[in-house]
Amino acid sequence: MNDILYTVHVDGTDKKFKKGTTYQEIARTYQQEYQHDIVLVFVDGRLQELFKTLETDCELKFVTTADPLGYKSYRRSMSLMLVKAIYDVAEHKNIDKVRIHYSVSRGYYCTIEGNIDLTQEFLDRVESRMRAMVEMDLPIRKKSVHTDDAIAMFGQHGMHDKERLFHYRRVSRVNIYSLNEFEDYYYGYMVPSAGYLKYFKLYLYDEGFVIQMPVMNEPEAVPPFKPQNHLFRVLQESTKWGDIQGIETVGDLNDKITKSDVNELVLVQEALQEEKIAQIAEQIKERSDVRFVLIAGPSSSSKTTFSHRLSVQLRANGLCPYPIAVDNYFKEREETPRDENGEFDFEGLGAVDVELFNLQLQELLEGKEVIIPEFNFVTGHKEYKRRPKKLKENEVLVIEGIHCLNPELTRKLPDENKFKIYISALTQLNIDEHNRIPTTDGRLIRRIVRDARTRGTSAKETIRMWPAVRKGEERNIFPYQEEADVMFNSALIYELAVLKPYVEAQLFGIERDCPEYLEAKRLLKFLDYFVGIGSENVPANSLLREFIWGRVFSRVIFWGFNLLFTVITAF
Repeated sequence: MNDILYTVHVDGTDKKFKKGTTYQEIARTYQQEYQHDIVLVFVDGRLQELFKTLETDCELKFVTTADPLGYKSYRRSMSLMLVKAIYDVAEHKNIDKVRIHYSVSRGYYCTIEGNIDLTQEFLDRVESRMRAMVEMDLPIRKKSVHTDDAIAMFGQHGMHDKERLFHYRRVSRVNIYSLNEFEDYYYGYMVPSAGYLKYFKLYLYDEGFVIQMPVMNEPEAVPPFKPQNHLFRVLQESTKWGDIQGIETVGDLNDKITKSDVNELVLVQEALQEEKIAQIAEQIKERSDVRFVLIAGPSSSSKTTFSHRLSVQLRANGLCPYPIAVDNYFKEREETPRDENGEFDFEGLGAVDVELFNLQLQELLEGKEVIIPEFNFVTGHKEYKRRPKKLKENEVLVIEGIHCLNPELTRKLPDENKFKIYISALTQLNIDEHNRIPTTDGRLIRRIVRDARTRGTSAKETIRMWPAVRKGEERNIFPYQEEADVMFNSALIYELAVLKPYVEAQLFGIERDCPEYLEAKRLLKFLDYFVGIGSENVPANSLLREFIWGRVFSRVIFWGFNLLFTVITAF
């Protein structure tokens, strides 16, 4: 009997392959045409893992480790190999849990609990075991099992975090991945084998270690480990906040929501944040020379509401806060630099009139009166319609803008007069012990909800623009986060349970034939892990109210007149 041949269309060319040929085998015939490793494939527009087989004529589009989907797949698969190696070296009986916590430098910070000493010698053995698995090119296999069977299996393995997680899944089946005999659950697609996972390095750090991995634009190079101590301490603190309430994973959170007092869960988290804001205000008061409080952070980090909350605490400490937005110091439209595509670059520091900004703040510091401009985004020009401003003895300027931590923005101002704050929504919750929730996912969900409510922007448009937003953050914000005097985590451990119904409604509206559908599908699957909480449980002054209705601090924007003001209302 003759073998059945199917036609595969790739990049304008056709080739024939036997029915049942794996996409991995097909990818190998094209690999030389690609600079980076092929790890996934789109089959007629549908994303597939490479172990799947050819069953019909089709068009293929390969995904490499330099693509966002492939890059995530690489890091996810590396987690599986890491956990497997730890169990191999330490033996299962000596391990209580392996936790993959959060991003540090360019890797993941991890801890091990059990009857072991985490030393450099132990870490070297783990790394050697991982490299042996790479050399042997051990296959990563996938199987679908009934959810009840998965619950039973992970219960037997002592992986109670996964047992709790699947208890709340509404789907009847789940996918389990294995490396040799080691079985685990991972949220998302994987590479086909350990041979693809060549680039990593392990470093002892604090009470655990970091697995350092490549960045997306250089997927074959492992950058040196550079500790981000400020950021790490904030993440540690936030993790402890979760531990106070016994919440490490989504399963723990769901247990609290369904079996405990939801209101208490919310109020404790809010109280912890309020205490932190009060501490920051006290630090500012203690530094009597501080006249400029500079606040920076990435998109959807709650900068606006945080600045209001901080201002309230500053008033409680006897200071008089006065808000200033760096956006009002944009250069005239004709002076605005352009990017590589010829479009106005509003994200770079070059778009800000740094000289005027420094001059006016210097004059305020010297006791002079200045007229702070308002930038008219319609005309593209600054307008001087405000009353002259003079800095009072007990007054501090609360300045918000993406460049506030860049030393160039305030280069002419004395350092002793500055207090710099970095704020971001740093997700401290994991799906389970081996599946972390990327901070960017939390912020994207926040932004989808806010954009739909305040700007009439669809989820499709927000998702489409997100890579550009992230690119700007990488260039203008993240390099300066360690410049901060203090960091604040605006993420709340319960927030995704509240945002779930808001964002699901938006995501379901994205059509299947849109490029953004795949990301929408991924987020919907992710949100399915959560039991929802009604927004009525969220206090009116919560940072989360910046994204949903009903906040104490309201910002009213009249776009046509470019009138921006803040009012305090009781909702």
